Amino acid sequence: MILDGLPASTPLTKGHGTENDFVIVPDPDGTLEVSPAAVAALCDRRAGIGADGVLRVVRTAKVPGYEDQAAEAEFFMDYRNADGSVAEMCGNGVRVFALFVTARGYVKGGALGEPVEFAVGTRGGIKRVTLKATGKNTADVTVDMGVPVFPTERGAVTVDVKGTPKVAVDVDMGNPHAVVFVDSTADAGPLYEMPTVLPAGIYAEGVNVEFAADVAPHHLAMRVHERGVGETRSCGTGACAVMIAAARRDGAQAGTDYTVDVLGGRLRFVERADGHLEMTGPAALVFDIMESR
Repeated sequence: MILDGLPASTPLTKGHGTENDFVIVPDPDGTLEVSPAAVAALCDRRAGIGADGVLRVVRTAKVPGYEDQAAEAEFFMDYRNADGSVAEMCGNGVRVFALFVTARGYVKGGALGEPVEFAVGTRGGIKRVTLKATGKNTADVTVDMGVPVFPTERGAVTVDVKGTPKVAVDVDMGNPHAVVFVDSTADAGPLYEMPTVLPAGIYAEGVNVEFAADVAPHHLAMRVHERGVGETRSCGTGACAVMIAAARRDGAQAGTDYTVDVLGGRLRFVERADGHLEMTGPAALVFDIMESR
């Protein structure tokens, strides 16, 4: 496997959060040049390890432009989509990242079942996590995802649903989302390609599109097409966007619990009185690759 910029001795780990899977590249001192080609090679499901994205673990002080986060967050989640493009945030990724840095000793973890709290630096701002280990390589993780934003500058956005444009909810969770409510998640179709979002080019750097269907009161199911990846088994920030769009639609009060089912599992949410959205879900480390490649 040819990985431009990665020494053959670089240890790698595979992990997932509700089956949104990642290759984790430890680079605490920021010495590696992780090129888009290397990311794409790692994420290739036939010729590489296979993943929806790459999480580079680097000390925040070593990340140009984000050094100011270092006072609160020792480590920074440098997230790349499967096509090698850089993304602002990844909700499932930050849970997996939190598990990796505690399980591998970069951050001091607690005993089994004992909560440990710390902060993670991201391009979408500092994310505070509470992690409870459920095993050597598994955990339940709650993440303060911050305050959702409903941008107004784009105006009306529509998403094509079976040939009919439907109005979407524009939500920013540190990365952009267009949420469309449908009768069934099957209405999304095969999602082999990016859904049609109008007006064309309205999202200059692309958008994640979520198709959300009600299961029960305060309980939804979703499918998602992630920019730079395609359909994934889960998207944490996308599930956040679905939850908050549904809560606003429902007129729900702060403190109301919501559940969002994704193809890879289930995530739980609550909007706090201060407007911050908390997401809780599982994380797992699957295997390490230590030998030279």
